[in-house]
Amino acid sequence: MEDRSVTYGSYLAIDELLSLQRPRSEGPEHDEMLFIVIHQVYELWFKQVLHEVDHVIALLDARDAYRAQHSLKRVLTILKVLVAQLDILETMTPLEYQSFRQRLEAASKFQSDQFRQLEFVLGNKSKGAFERFPAETRARTALEKRFGSPTLWDAFLTYLSREGYAVPKEQLARDLTAPIEPSPELQVTLIDLYRTDPKHAEMCERLVDLDEGLQEWRYRHVKMVQRTIGAKIGTGGSSGARYLTTTLMTPVFPDLWEIRSRL
Repeated sequence: MEDRSVTYGSYLAIDELLSLQRPRSEGPEHDEMLFIVIHQVYELWFKQVLHEVDHVIALLDARDAYRAQHSLKRVLTILKVLVAQLDILETMTPLEYQSFRQRLEAASKFQSDQFRQLEFVLGNKSKGAFERFPAETRARTALEKRFGSPTLWDAFLTYLSREGYAVPKEQLARDLTAPIEPSPELQVTLIDLYRTDPKHAEMCERLVDLDEGLQEWRYRHVKMVQRTIGAKIGTGGSSGARYLTTTLMTPVFPDLWEIRSRL
């Protein structure tokens, strides 16, 4: 007998989902609903991106480059959606945002542990990022785990080494909590790979696409903030657009950019 107990609404927990938008303004202000929905959707996409990147790392560990590339392509497509969502947010004028902004109090995107997790898994790690979260919370636990775990770049270099490429030992045994630094010795290997191995060169290009996609999102986010609040201090006491501008043009896979002029 067919089980009719699972419905579209129950499977997706629609009732619970639609109860999670809780404006704080009186009325409430019309545009606060858009602000909440957009940012909740961002968090859902961050969850999916982390799910996909973790899958890519597992596939590289299994030496399944084909499926790893497929998952990377999905991540790139999601990043395009993240950028497109800013177009929706930018339909909100500065005055419309100001109508409820004060009710955000200390709430800030700096408190998005999932975005910090994404930065960590791509190599941009710092203790300060997770020390903002109370001990033993879900967010703090997740960030502490990622802080000491291999990044996507580490997984890729381990994969290349297993495929027979001369990856420097210091790169394979590097401090996983430290920033990813360019390696001239590794760049020689990567240049040879690009010239002789189309399969793995394609994988490198997908990583460059990911890096560029993240930088594109950062740029559009900066412009959205500048358009909405100008040079004002951000929510939560951050320096707003001034800080966000410092994050631009900083690649997460520097070696793949360094070799461009030498190919």
